[in-house]
Amino acid sequence: MTFLYSVIQWLLDPKQWSGPSGIPTRVLEHVTISGEAVLIGALIALPLGIVLGHYGRFGNIAISVSNVGRAVPSFGILIIAFQIWSLGDLPIILALTALAIPPIVTNSFVAMTEVDKDIKDAARGMGYRDLVQLLRVELPLAVPLVMAGIRTSAVQVVATATLAAYIGGGGLGRFIVDGYATQVYPEVFAGAILVGLLALATELSLSGVERLLTPRGIRLLRVPADRRATAFKTA
Repeated sequence: MTFLYSVIQWLLDPKQWSGPSGIPTRVLEHVTISGEAVLIGALIALPLGIVLGHYGRFGNIAISVSNVGRAVPSFGILIIAFQIWSLGDLPIILALTALAIPPIVTNSFVAMTEVDKDIKDAARGMGYRDLVQLLRVELPLAVPLVMAGIRTSAVQVVATATLAAYIGGGGLGRFIVDGYATQVYPEVFAGAILVGLLALATELSLSGVERLLTPRGIRLLRVPADRRATAFKTA
């Protein structure tokens, strides 16, 4: 209890909430690094997974590449990137981008391949061209699984971005690294708590985005039958 009390005291200390090393600054650094990595990863992975899934080709290659990316240790990528580009955000963002890509590629590919073939045939029968069919029919149906991949990727990146502090980066990992260096263990524990809370906030925020992007008909299919009937009545 004494240790937990010291952690709470550290978190409530006003000096931890101001200045260049304060919690708000570290949270902003962590969010910026993680957000840039996930955004770059999504810009690379989403078109790749969606196009391959739409045409149903080279799926084994895409998933194999994704699995290789998952197998490479993130800390190893950080160290290699650090040796090539030295200090700065570039090696950190590159390493985190490599971590962000695999779940997005896999989920977007699987999401597109799982769209019902009868729906695709119906869209073609209505005269939809390939691109229009992809954007107006297949992608809306694939949104839940695609967003699940983005959520998984973002949470992993937020958690792994903590390691950036080991090569001179910022973010919440600084509390853990600096706390160990100075043997202020409440700071270490508080840093871990803040990383966990940020990962949870990321998951909840992207779940809300997923709900907004998912077509209403698909959302209704996810709720129990009695609640679904009520939703239809109130629509």
